[in-house]
Amino acid sequence: MTTPASPPTTKGSGPLDGIVVLEVGAFMAAPFATMHLADLGARVLKVENPATGGDPVRATGPFVAGESSPFARLNRNKESVGLDLKHPDGLAAFRRLVEGADVLVENLRPGTMQRLGLGYDELRQLNPRLIYASASGWGQDGPLAMLPGLDIMAQARGGLMSITGTADGDPVKIGVPICDLVCAMYVSMAVLAALRQRDIDGEGQHLDVSLLEAGVSFAIWEAGKYFATGEVGAPLGSAHQSTAPYQAVRTSDGHVTVGAVTPKTWEAFCRALDLGALLEDERYASASDRHAHRPTLIPSIEAVTATLTTDEVIERLDAAGVPCAPIANYEQVFNDDHLNQRGYFWDAEHPVMGSVRQLGSPMRMSRTPARRGNAGPLLGQDTRAALEEVGGFSASEVTALAEAGVVVDPMRPGPPPHRPAGSPQPPTD
Repeated sequence: MTTPASPPTTKGSGPLDGIVVLEVGAFMAAPFATMHLADLGARVLKVENPATGGDPVRATGPFVAGESSPFARLNRNKESVGLDLKHPDGLAAFRRLVEGADVLVENLRPGTMQRLGLGYDELRQLNPRLIYASASGWGQDGPLAMLPGLDIMAQARGGLMSITGTADGDPVKIGVPICDLVCAMYVSMAVLAALRQRDIDGEGQHLDVSLLEAGVSFAIWEAGKYFATGEVGAPLGSAHQSTAPYQAVRTSDGHVTVGAVTPKTWEAFCRALDLGALLEDERYASASDRHAHRPTLIPSIEAVTATLTTDEVIERLDAAGVPCAPIANYEQVFNDDHLNQRGYFWDAEHPVMGSVRQLGSPMRMSRTPARRGNAGPLLGQDTRAALEEVGGFSASEVTALAEAGVVVDPMRPGPPPHRPAGSPQPPTD
């Protein structure tokens, strides 16, 4: 099923219009961070090594017309600059781009940029106004800094996997790469703050954001318990850490999530499901009491909900004003009528793939809406424009770099090289 898409917005629109961002990233944290900055109107130049096929996500399926479907979505609204940073002329070209940039976002393993001569201390000499953001698994210093750190390791070491799943089940990670994604969001938020500070004093700065600390930052309820009582959080399935009922309950054809934790919604919940007797039970007088007695409370609730369909439970609870929702799969999400009517999904054009359906930006602004421009670019398709407009290169200089194999030039025919099967991946978070 295809849902209508919202119309595009002007490519150069957005509150960050005029800000130039360089991305030296792969996989998730840096690209997702710069995607948000691009959505907000920044010009994001994604610097990729043509000799290795660029960002490894380009080699991640599924593929449409030979191009990665995930890449086309994760790298929307960006420009691709095919530039070999291991070549002396490539490094020199990159430094010229830095001189014309406002922000650099990278997520290589700590020390990699320094070994290339592209660390913050080196680049701030070229551009004191540069905001240099580093995303990594464990941070730029500390005993773990030089270890590889992927999302699942951050979820594990950061405690998230210790409270995910059920008490008697195997370890379970959160279904999406949450540490990667929230690290990226913190990067983009820190960049915005640093841009604001630069407006005040004219100086750039280095930003250090890690997957580990991003994941630990979610432990609001767990920290509240531990630092107050010493209690250590444990897996609770879909249940809340301290109030009830706030979880999924069984229906005759599946499950429904409910949240009846205030006095008003708890009473309405019981009335709607003919569970008035629970209102008289002292064990369930408060949300905390109900949580403490979940082993008896939930079976009492499911004795009723399991006789009703999910739709019937939702109809009753909606009418009573009780928070509830079905558990949707992604086919249902991607065709959701509410999201569709709000124009959340949109279509971006791609030179090979054609129209590419995009997830919308959650940031809705009345005067400066998020940009809806191009899908993730072909490798190196914007090299010439970026080098000439941001780096100050002449047309002949770009041509010479292309002839030397240092850059991918879209004006020179021939597809960019693809990553050989089994070739080593660059160190990233």
